[in-house]
Amino acid sequence: MTSRSSKVTARPSSEARAVARTQTLIKGHNGIGTVRKTTLPGGLRIVTETLPSVRSATFGIWAHVGSRDETAALNGATHYLEHLLFKGTQKRSALDISSALDAVGGEMNAFTAKEYTCYYARVLDTDLPLAIDVVCDMLTGSLILEEDVDVERGAILEEIAMTEDDPGDCVHDLFAHTMFGDNALGRPVLGSVDTVNALTADRIRRFYKKHYDPTHLVVACAGNIDHNKVVRQVRAAFEKAGAFKNPDARPVGPRDGSRTIRTSGKVELLGRKTEQAHVVLGMPGLARADDRRWAMGVLNTALGGGMSSRLFQEVREKRGLAYSVYSYTSGFADCGLFGVYAGCRPSQVHDVLKLCRDELDHVAVNGLTEDEIARAIGQLQGSTVLGLEDTGALMNRIGKSELCWGEQMSVDDMLDRIAAVTPDEVRSVARDILGQRPSLSVIGPLKDKQAARLHDAVA
Repeated sequence: MTSRSSKVTARPSSEARAVARTQTLIKGHNGIGTVRKTTLPGGLRIVTETLPSVRSATFGIWAHVGSRDETAALNGATHYLEHLLFKGTQKRSALDISSALDAVGGEMNAFTAKEYTCYYARVLDTDLPLAIDVVCDMLTGSLILEEDVDVERGAILEEIAMTEDDPGDCVHDLFAHTMFGDNALGRPVLGSVDTVNALTADRIRRFYKKHYDPTHLVVACAGNIDHNKVVRQVRAAFEKAGAFKNPDARPVGPRDGSRTIRTSGKVELLGRKTEQAHVVLGMPGLARADDRRWAMGVLNTALGGGMSSRLFQEVREKRGLAYSVYSYTSGFADCGLFGVYAGCRPSQVHDVLKLCRDELDHVAVNGLTEDEIARAIGQLQGSTVLGLEDTGALMNRIGKSELCWGEQMSVDDMLDRIAAVTPDEVRSVARDILGQRPSLSVIGPLKDKQAARLHDAVA
């Protein structure tokens, strides 16, 4: 079980304010894998995981804001802001930001999702102070100048065009719209050409000030690091920027979300002159914190998570109807998605859909075999561990866990929870999720008769 012993440490300061609170959330063996958390006055949380055997460190800052927090008119603002934080501060120009990390062989990047944004840098452990200084400076001191907004608009429009040119990627945005409609979860993270063109520097600055105060941020750092040193460096950087406006402010808790309306039995088709038809067949899934998510993970792995999965075997190995076929789950604060993707020749789309639908229906009624469940559990355990073999993955895990769940789970606890999944739990979640009427999204060169028949696939 996760160790949750805690202690309070007071740190000297030139200002009169409450002391920082430090806890040991996971106690590793001989310090390896120890996860600590410090909450600073002003509401900033700092979570670290120590791995003394490596020579690298990854430092990231997670913001409690994603495209879900945008109005229709602001669609794309979160991602736009992600770009702009790299454009310069009072201390550094855009070139200074990039060259600082390049000069030490570091990697720096960011990503925007539906419910959070993350900025991170991976460096040698000896260069961690530089990474902390640069990333903290970006998050607290961005200028968001009018000229930078205008220049970056072109880059973002090109990014949207690049996504539109990749139907295998675009179909997932279409499926989100099919399931959620015209609300924040149903709109693309990148925004649209119209909304990006309409965003102004003033609107983005207001969005920045609203969502990037310390109470909305989580600092995460993993690798050959010292927790107390990281805390001191981060605290100094935020204090120097004047970011702590209210020393009594409390961190924003995990997102509750509002009950999002999801549809079933809906079909959306997008005609494109492509060589393949790109298909997503799916239904409502589980919310991120649902206790059944472990059984859902096993079910998803057995259905379409690898070369031995049912969908891969039936669609590709036995019949050669698709090169890429897989299933996936997406969990949000209050809802989720389960989907099956396949890319195939337009003439084969109905056969592929029938096979996928038949497999989903069969598993909904009959469940999986014990051999399939055992194999899926082993695959899920292995991929979980192998996916945490570098400091970047560790930083992602502890940062996202703090932001989205407000707690940490050790790798051993995760493996135990996966191993504890029973056939009855898998059957139950299969019946609940796969038994729903699916929705369908398709991008490809479909003829009128084909399009008409696709509605029968979800009947």
